[in-house]
Amino acid sequence: MTSSPPEIGAVLASTVFIDGANRPFGELSLDEVRARADELRAATGWGPMARVAPVARAWRELSLEMERADAVRVAELDHARLAALAPQLWVVLPG
Repeated sequence: MTSSPPEIGAVLASTVFIDGANRPFGELSLDEVRARADELRAATGWGPMARVAPVARAWRELSLEMERADAVRVAELDHARLAALAPQLWVVLPG
């Protein structure tokens, strides 16, 4: 059984803890997305921390998507693509 993609409004409104505060995902800047990818990549290790690697890669992929689209904020990206990426980013829970 496959799950349907999350509603884009819920995805964009989901909060992400960055720079000491909860911020709506849709408002994150390219620099904040890059910082999140770097932070998660640095936390990747062995054992249970190896599970962080795919999430770090998804945040890196998001930063690349923003660069390609010349997007200032996450909300400017293609909404279908964001809905597909959101579970990989753990912005919304997978499944």
